[in-house]
This record gives sequence, structure tokens and C-alpha cells, in this order.
Amino acid sequence: MKVLTVILARAGSKGLVGKNGLQVAGRPMLAWTLEHALGSRTAGKVVLSTDSDAYAETARSMGVEVIRRTEATANDSATVDSAARQAVEATEHKYKTIYDAVVILYGNIPVRPADLTDRAVDKLTETGCDSVQSVYPVEKMHPFWMKTVGGMTGDELLMYQPNEIYRRQDLPPVYMLNGGIIAVTRASLFNVDPKRPHAFLGGDRRAIINDPEDVIDVDSRLDLRVAEAVLLERRQSSVA
Repeated sequence: MKVLTVILARAGSKGLVGKNGLQVAGRPMLAWTLEHALGSRTAGKVVLSTDSDAYAETARSMGVEVIRRTEATANDSATVDSAARQAVEATEHKYKTIYDAVVILYGNIPVRPADLTDRAVDKLTETGCDSVQSVYPVEKMHPFWMKTVGGMTGDELLMYQPNEIYRRQDLPPVYMLNGGIIAVTRASLFNVDPKRPHAFLGGDRRAIINDPEDVIDVDSRLDLRVAEAVLLERRQSSVA
């Protein structure tokens, strides 16, 4: 299977401005995702999709080719899949080749298991499914323990889903996407349906399960501090 890995790093972040370029454990955040992709057995060719000169320079310094985003794939309404498709088409046109599968990685996720891409691509290959995404068990954030506020007074505490489960071990398994990876066949990625935004994931969607702390998606200052602490701890452990 011929794989193209597309790393997405748009400049126009609103919640945490310039997050892909922020320093995390001594390096631009984006560099951690670039390193992950380059170190993965199944990543194939790796490219960065961006509209930022700074992010492009980080990628080139690590030997990664840059695909400049078009205006349509760089604005606030641009979707993940549209940016990935543009990068795929540009790369295929340049190298006169067609890829079988595409790995999509976000540049604002500096913490991932080292084997995450390999596990996802292996599952995509071995099962013949349309897409693979990374998830984690929600545990104490389970929807059965969530509340709504309403009632006659407007502040009455109500169960989101009525149940009498008290112990965590009795909760039915529920998982949350953590953004660590999307591995998808090219055929599925290019299946666009305006009425179904997630049509590009196909009909047969599989999961790889990780622990809650395995992937850290940085969207806030708190996320940034947690990611830095984890990376510094890993670095110290590898030296010890």
C-alpha cells in the first residue's frame, strides 16, 4: 500500500494563536508531529500542508516537503478533509503517482504513542476498512454521569441520560476521539457529500484504542503546559 502522510498546520488558530509554532519542551510544537511521522515505519511520503512561512521553514529544516494551502483550504471554514485532498492532489500531480491511503496528522498534537501511525495503517491494510481513528475510554467523563441544568427554576440539576449506575466499573464502554490520527483510503477521502460532512471517512470505520494520557491535543495554555510536562518527563526517563 502506497501511503502519503499529510500533516496539517494552519496559521489562523483562534483559541491559541500561532499554536503550531509555540515552543514545547524546547521545540516548535509542529516539530514533534513531524518527528513522529518521519519515525513511523508506515508513513510513506510525508508532506506539510500549511499557509504559514514559519511552519514551512520548520518542516523544510527537518527535510519535509511543504504544500502551500490555497485560499479555499486556509480560511476559517476550510475542513480537514478539503485541506488533505488539496495536499494529496498537489503531491500526486508533482510526482505523477496515485496513493492508496492517506494519513492525516494535526500539527498541534505534540504527544502521541511512537507506534500510533503504524498501528493505524496496519489496521487499515489488514482489515480493508475505509478509515481508522484514534480513541480513548472516557471513564469519569462518561455521558451517564453528565448533567443538564434546567427544570422549572432553570437551575435544577438533571441527569443527561437517566440511569442508576454508581460505580465506574459498571459503566458501559464509551470512547472519545482524541485527534491523534486519521488513516483513510484515498477512495474514501475523495468521497465528498455536502450533506454528510464525515462521508470522507467511509462506511467501515475502525478504531485503535489508547489510554487517555497517550495523546495530548493542544488547544489551550493548560494543554500546552501538560504536553510540555509529559515530553520533559519522557526525555528525562530516556536519559536515566
